[in-house]
Amino acid sequence: MPLPVLNAAAYRFVSLADTAVVRERLFGHALALGLKGTVLLADEGINLCIAGPTAAVREWLAALQADTRFADLAAKESFSADVPFRNLVVKVKREIIRMNHPTIRPAAGRAPAVDAATLARWLDAGVDGAGRPVVMLDTRNAFEVDAGRFRGALDWRIGKFSEFPEASLAHRDDLRGKTVVSYCTGGIRCEKAALFMAESGAENVLQLDGGILRYLEEVGGRHFDGSCFVFDERETLDDALMPSRAPPRTHHPERSP
Repeated sequence: MPLPVLNAAAYRFVSLADTAVVRERLFGHALALGLKGTVLLADEGINLCIAGPTAAVREWLAALQADTRFADLAAKESFSADVPFRNLVVKVKREIIRMNHPTIRPAAGRAPAVDAATLARWLDAGVDGAGRPVVMLDTRNAFEVDAGRFRGALDWRIGKFSEFPEASLAHRDDLRGKTVVSYCTGGIRCEKAALFMAESGAENVLQLDGGILRYLEEVGGRHFDGSCFVFDERETLDDALMPSRAPPRTHHPERSP
């Protein structure tokens, strides 16, 4: 029997000049539907994780996508027995994922991406379609990486995403001659990361489209060891996107949907 709670995670980089208005609309509709979770808005776009009865979540997402600015927003879905959030939070922030590099504007143009199925084939072969070695680069915080990661992935042990640019510059020479695939939970951090690396002169840098969640949904756990950390009360998901049995963590230096 299907689990009753739908968890939807999504983001979209798009220029927003009316964040306060959008915030009131989204909060009011989610509240009326009895949904819980976190929605972040900034002039660079939207980042959300929201949960509730399946029909209610899909109604809220459909209303969001009726705004043409969010029409292409693609949610990653997973199911649970209970709502893994205690409250509904919809807030306006400076960035929907903090990097502290205002010149990185994904709304102006996405970084090149690789889809899950293609990445799995590359990892099977150890090289990309052009024969270059493939290196997976984890852009998440160290405690997330500890729960699970792509086999052999680079991990620079950052404590928060705003440390990524400095780490990337320090390790730039290690990536020469390789195809680098940056990845994160749902795609938002690795999108900014890939753009920063390209801007700073790195070659052959891609992002994993949809992040780990989309990869597990479409491919399963091939090449991924452990569980995927998520920022809600489920803590970690297995390769079927179900809450795993990994021990819970109590310290989260950087919370983010």
